[in-house]
Amino acid sequence: MTEPGSGKFKILFLCTGNSARSIIAEYLIRKLAGDRFVSFSAGSHPKGAVHPLALEVLADYYGIDASAARSKSWDELRGERFDFVITVCDNARESCPYWPGQPVLAHWVTDDPAAWVGTPKGQLQAFRKAAAELYRRIDLFRNLPFSALTRLQLEQETARIGRSEPSLILASELANRSPEVRAVEEQFGSLPDEVEEPWGREREPDAPVR
Repeated sequence: MTEPGSGKFKILFLCTGNSARSIIAEYLIRKLAGDRFVSFSAGSHPKGAVHPLALEVLADYYGIDASAARSKSWDELRGERFDFVITVCDNARESCPYWPGQPVLAHWVTDDPAAWVGTPKGQLQAFRKAAAELYRRIDLFRNLPFSALTRLQLEQETARIGRSEPSLILASELANRSPEVRAVEEQFGSLPDEVEEPWGREREPDAPVR
């Protein structure tokens, strides 16, 4: 299934609040593979606003203007047919609704940077780390040999990207990482693999929405 008239794959990223991780993923794949993918994002319990640091990191570290991004419920997209549906948090995975058309499903769990409790510098690092993890996974994903893979192989490879630790992805793929990844690291320095402080106790990542 591709977008009618465009020949592009349709991909949907899901998380709980649709304010940070899924927004970042939606816009990163537009930058990396907008010629082949039409991207969307949504949440099970949308915050109603995109986190300012998600917009800041996309703009300052990736040169992406995401000012048009909107936090929205996945109910707005019910009935849409997608080729790929990727959840980036455990809550969204557990409550993910049925999507018509039998899309390839995968889970790329990423810590919620909006749940960070600590210094402003630490929270910015948390957003940069989440964006870096998603960037690396999307870079691997878009370089899969789609036309050469069966549907089962495509499902397996997409899922494998999510099961790998991002730091291990970086180490194993270092020699083959794309020019775009190298350009980002050359311009801004390597993106952080760790943040400066442990996650705060006031709110655990992906805490259930009450």
